[in-house]
Amino acid sequence: MKIAHLVHRLDIGGLETVVSQLVNHLPQDRFEHAVISLTAISDFKKRIVHPRVTFHTLRKQEGKDPAVWWRLWKLLRTLRPDLVHACNLATLEAAIPTRLAGVKRFVHAEHGRDTHDPDGTRWKYLLLRRLLTPWVDAFVPVSRDLEQWMTQSVRIPPDKIHPILNGVSWPDDATQPMDRERSRPFTIGSIGRLWPIKDPVNLLRAFHRLCQALPETPVELILVGDGPERNTIESLAEQWHLTRRMRITGWQNDVTPFFRQFDLFVLPSKAEGTPLTVLEAMAHGLPVVATRVGGVPDLVVEGVTGCLVPPGDPQALADAILDYLLHPDKGKAHGASGAARVRERFSLDAMLAAYEKLFMGLLVTKNQES
Repeated sequence: MKIAHLVHRLDIGGLETVVSQLVNHLPQDRFEHAVISLTAISDFKKRIVHPRVTFHTLRKQEGKDPAVWWRLWKLLRTLRPDLVHACNLATLEAAIPTRLAGVKRFVHAEHGRDTHDPDGTRWKYLLLRRLLTPWVDAFVPVSRDLEQWMTQSVRIPPDKIHPILNGVSWPDDATQPMDRERSRPFTIGSIGRLWPIKDPVNLLRAFHRLCQALPETPVELILVGDGPERNTIESLAEQWHLTRRMRITGWQNDVTPFFRQFDLFVLPSKAEGTPLTVLEAMAHGLPVVATRVGGVPDLVVEGVTGCLVPPGDPQALADAILDYLLHPDKGKAHGASGAARVRERFSLDAMLAAYEKLFMGLLVTKNQES
């Protein structure tokens, strides 16, 4: 089977990581792959090591660029994949040129709602999804929240919805960070894009309140990632005299060393699907403080593996972080419970098996129909 994976941009991110996992780990004797980006391909492609994968960019212009679908149609006519696996709203319109190019099946995965529509209520996006539903064979929501939204708000037929939760691999040297010596600062960590939808400024506000409450306590904040909010964060950190207590690392090809440094992982997002960084943090034995949005409550069990707080509430976030700082045994217990939960329910193998079953099932059905 040849699968074409279609993304808006191949760069560091959760859905792009899922694509790389599918390409790298689906059985090589049964699958070959092409990765197509509407806009650009970054060095993230180096994470994809399948021996028979090809990369293609369609050079989409900013804003509306109808010609990109013509270029996609021509490329698909050349590649002749059996199935197109497209991710998120920006790729949904590809269902039409995919069909016109003679591709047998089109699968659309929803890893989170559009940045401009975090609640999924904008009528034009709802209408677009409804109009294109007949062109899509299967929709893949990565959280129960997205599954419910697809069924109730978008009104996609239930038999077209195939939920698959994200999964992560188990780290070879999973540790309990809270066991480490306390001669260094308590380290709060977050990994992800510094975008407004991820709300890293809210985390900085919470950190500022924490430092005000405990001015003599050694505590630090590490943000792993980059994005348009970086300048705002650095400006506020300087204004609040936090520059010696926090740092932004920029993008990192390997984030494992940072998980080993953290005592607590924080996700301050305004909206999410099933965030891989939370699963990775839990797999590394870290307690998690996160906002109660999207599929996050499916991952973080309140009072068992972490703490959930309302989005956009820096005081609630600061209070939750403070609780773990003052009670290290609680953090150790929640970290251990989180690691066990990932191993049992969110493994990479389970995710891969679900995608393989979906892809093969769709093609078997199509061949029977033919």
